[in-house]
Amino acid sequence: MKGIVFGAGFLGSRISKKFNYELSKINVLDKYALEQTLEQINPEIVINAVGKTGKPNIDWCETHKEETFLSNVIAAANIGITCSKKKIYSVHFGSGGIYTAENRKRIFNEEDEPTFYEQTYARTKIISERILKEFPCLQLRIHLPLDDAPHEKNLIDKLKSYKKIVDVKSSMTVIPDMLNVLENLVEKRKIGIYNVTNPGLISFVEIMKMYQEIVDPMHKFEIISNEEFSKIILKKKADGVLDTSKLAKEGIIMPNIQNAVRECLIDYKKYLI
Repeated sequence: MKGIVFGAGFLGSRISKKFNYELSKINVLDKYALEQTLEQINPEIVINAVGKTGKPNIDWCETHKEETFLSNVIAAANIGITCSKKKIYSVHFGSGGIYTAENRKRIFNEEDEPTFYEQTYARTKIISERILKEFPCLQLRIHLPLDDAPHEKNLIDKLKSYKKIVDVKSSMTVIPDMLNVLENLVEKRKIGIYNVTNPGLISFVEIMKMYQEIVDPMHKFEIISNEEFSKIILKKKADGVLDTSKLAKEGIIMPNIQNAVRECLIDYKKYLI
């Protein structure tokens, strides 16, 4: 299948390599360049992995709102609308970080309205998701992506760079499993929204303890409370738990998050030897 990936960052590069899709670095805010590229390549599938998540972390988006909206909203709309006009199957990577619930008592499915508007990043992902619901597009919500190879955007690399870690459980996405989900849904030409997180919850502290066990016994970090954590971030973080039963109805069962993270760390260690 001939495919093109827009967004040559962490996720886009990973997808391009896995499926042998062309990786484009064009400015998708330029509608003319976008249309010309699609006409020249004539892909059967377009993957949108363009997006700003912030550097070194998501707080960056709070002080760079214009760039964040252009990348996460306008670029997404340009790709989705252009593909719809040209009758090209498209996939958009959204975010599961659009929910919060008091005491984490609620699990959110794909039909639930977003409840987390405190972050600029979250608001941009909510807006782009709503726009793309108007078009025949597959939207995959991922959250806190974690991979089996080093990269600055890999959650493992982020966590090992922090001296202080908060002990809160979250829904997370293990990239090798996500790629399998993507392949499966694309083969079926599915459209609509899917939560793509591994079943179960895991905390940053659990991950780094596994990291100490599997990768680097000498790694050190300090565990801090939620109260301490809130003092060093600009905005509250999304903490909603995502339901993956819609994937299960498609016959797609991602591995449990604890097992998936352990496998990731085993493979991750090979890059450091």
